Amino acid sequence: MTALAILAVIAGVLGILGSVLPALPGPPLSWVGLLLAFLAGGTNAAGETMGTTFLLVWLGITVAVTVLDYFIPLLFMKFTGGSREANRGAIAGLIVGMVFPPVGILLGTLLGAFLADFLVAGRGARESLRSSIGVFLGFIFGTGLKLTAAGIMFYYIIVYL
Repeated sequence: MTALAILAVIAGVLGILGSVLPALPGPPLSWVGLLLAFLAGGTNAAGETMGTTFLLVWLGITVAVTVLDYFIPLLFMKFTGGSREANRGAIAGLIVGMVFPPVGILLGTLLGAFLADFLVAGRGARESLRSSIGVFLGFIFGTGLKLTAAGIMFYYIIVYL
């Protein structure tokens, strides 16, 4: 059971990291941590074990957050009139910006969206700025949603171990 507990904590930490890093699926990893904590049979401070219903509710939340993460930036982008190029540029800027976290990630996302919209999509500076702000806000909102879900699941991993 100790090995399951250690793996649960590792999955929880990777879930939080994955909420910011594009290469890791944050909330799904956190849910795997919850599952491992469930299998380890730990209890909370009141001596109660984690219930199956609790685990399934968090599975539903994990699926919802993961699906929403794909649509939120697109909704923000459409709201501000952004292009698909701006969205791709934001992702490229995020990856390049990971060299200098966290400022590089934030600025890389914003600058990548602007440059892609301006240079690749051929839009004006004003439209590109508006678009890049929309894509950036969508990224921040989606990341915040993932971080919140992963953080709460990590809290429960610790509570039930």
